[in-house]
Amino acid sequence: MPDGNGTVALAFSGGLDTTVCVPLLKEEYGYDEVIGVTVDVGQPDYEFDEAEETAEALGLDHYVVDAQAEFADLCLTAVKANADYQGYPLGTALARPVIAEAILEVAVEQGCDAVAHGCTGKGNDQLRFEAVWRDSDLEVIAPVRELGLTREWENEYAEEKGLPVEGGDGGRYSIDTNLWSRSIEGSELEDPSTIPEDDIYLWTENPSGKDAELVDIEFEEGEAVAVDGEDLGSVELIEQLNERAGAHGVGRTDMMEDRMLGLKVRENYEHPAATVLLTAHEALEGLVLTAEEREFKQQVDQQWSQKGYQGLIDAPLTGALEAFIDETNERVTGTVTVKMEGGHCRAVSRESDYAVYSESAASFNEEDVTGGITQADATGVAKYHGFQSRLANRVLEKAKKEEVATDGSGISAAEEEE
Repeated sequence: MPDGNGTVALAFSGGLDTTVCVPLLKEEYGYDEVIGVTVDVGQPDYEFDEAEETAEALGLDHYVVDAQAEFADLCLTAVKANADYQGYPLGTALARPVIAEAILEVAVEQGCDAVAHGCTGKGNDQLRFEAVWRDSDLEVIAPVRELGLTREWENEYAEEKGLPVEGGDGGRYSIDTNLWSRSIEGSELEDPSTIPEDDIYLWTENPSGKDAELVDIEFEEGEAVAVDGEDLGSVELIEQLNERAGAHGVGRTDMMEDRMLGLKVRENYEHPAATVLLTAHEALEGLVLTAEEREFKQQVDQQWSQKGYQGLIDAPLTGALEAFIDETNERVTGTVTVKMEGGHCRAVSRESDYAVYSESAASFNEEDVTGGITQADATGVAKYHGFQSRLANRVLEKAKKEEVATDGSGISAAEEEE
């Protein structure tokens, strides 16, 4: 434990966990000064207002770092890797290392001796933050985890100390919002049998009765650059698609998620833009990549997604995987039209100068294939196709017949005749 005369930089949101951490870092850990750092990765404005008001009430020096562009670029990199975890687009997982790096930079600039977060010992975020921070010389502190705090204890402590805690929705849910996704967990949602009310959703509307909408997504070397012909920066592009796709209820996930520590938790997510972009990108890859590239890239994408989920975006393996992803995505340039309707989206059109596709070769209206290849040439292939399987089945069938012919003495009928 530090013996005082030190400064700690706290990942600060102004919520219950990080608010109670401020006095605890002084009372329990002996720090003389705590500074709060809030990193902007696309949260709603009211969260910054809450953080600023709470920091002021606590007398806390408060720093706000804008990392929206950096985070948005990482999200579009994740699209190139078709990144998801157990079926949902990575959101919080990608944001945490960006936030951690920004907090560390402020801590170093301000001459801090330590960094701290308000994560529990049951979740993933503690690991994602500390994977970044433990590469520094600063002390890493996790009061909620180390002191075994519960939400009930924190509320009582906050009331006892007169801390300016804004529960938000009565503290009913734990909500994390960034540019790429919005997660909702806690309260009655912890029961997997509970059917969530529609009021837990904010980004996605009930799609009932809405007309379908088409949207064109343009990619350059695997990265989305334009929507309906309009060039957009990464932040603007994601924001626009969140609004348009969310209006159709696109991008809801209700799942049982396996956390890194082995716990299984019920999570609800909203991710409209991510769903549209991942759908469009995968459709374009299907047009321009060979079958072998697509098959192997699925393995690479899965590994990248695992590292992304773990918050290890700077790991050597991640960089090596990205080398392959970037190489294949050099040809992922073109336009995909996505249809958004009834809470779903699907690619309905795609075009690229790099398409590994020949309309005449595939057409049923053309007699031959291409390059001197005729339909009759497939006859030899058809004869060999499945040959080994057929042979194996015949051998197995023969063996079974001989086994049935055995009368129990271990001697087959053919052997008795001899």
